[in-house]
Amino acid sequence: MKQLFGVPVIGALLLTACVTINVYFPAAEAKAAAREFVEKVIDEADKVQIKDGSGGGMAALRERVDFDPWMLLGIGSAQAQSAPDISIKTPAIQAIQARMESRFNGTLRAGFDSGALGFTSDGLISVRDAGKLELKDRVAMNAAVADDNRDRKAVYREVAVANGHPEWESQIRDVFAKQWVDSARSGWWYQSGGGWKQK
Repeated sequence: MKQLFGVPVIGALLLTACVTINVYFPAAEAKAAAREFVEKVIDEADKVQIKDGSGGGMAALRERVDFDPWMLLGIGSAQAQSAPDISIKTPAIQAIQARMESRFNGTLRAGFDSGALGFTSDGLISVRDAGKLELKDRVAMNAAVADDNRDRKAVYREVAVANGHPEWESQIRDVFAKQWVDSARSGWWYQSGGGWKQK
C-alpha cells in the first residue's frame, strides 16, 4: 500500500518540477542592445566610442566584439551560452531605427542642441522649451517629435515581440529610457524626478 501511495506522489512532484520554469528578463543583454540601437540613432560616427570611461584595454575589447578572455584558455562562459540574446536585427526594428536616425540627424538634433527638446523618463522625447525654437520651426519640430515618439513606442514593442516575450515591453522601455539619457551629449536635457536636468 505504501508503494502505491508513493509512486503517484513522486510522479506529481516530478510533473510540478517540470512546469515551474521561470523566464527572467535579461537586463544586461537588453542594455547592450539598447546601447547599440541608441548610439546608431544619435550619431553613427560615435557608435564606436566607449561611454563608460574605461579607456580601452581588455574591457573595451570585450564590450566591442563580445570577447571572452577565458576562451583563450579553452574555458567557455556558461552564462553567455545560456543567457538569451536580445535581438534588434529584425527588418521591422531596423526600418524603425533608420527612420529615427534620419529624423534625429535631420531635425531633432537641433532641438536637443538648443535645449528645446529633452528625453522624458518614459523613453520618449518632449518639447521642453518651445521658446528656444524659432516660430517658423515649431510646427516641423512638433511633427518630428510626434513621429519619433510613435517610432519609439513601436520599437519597444517590436524588440519585446521579436524576442518572443511581449510581456517584456515595459522593461524594454525602461532600459531604453535610461540609455537615451546615458547616451545624451553634454548640454542636452532629460527628465529626472519629475523635473528637467541638463547633462
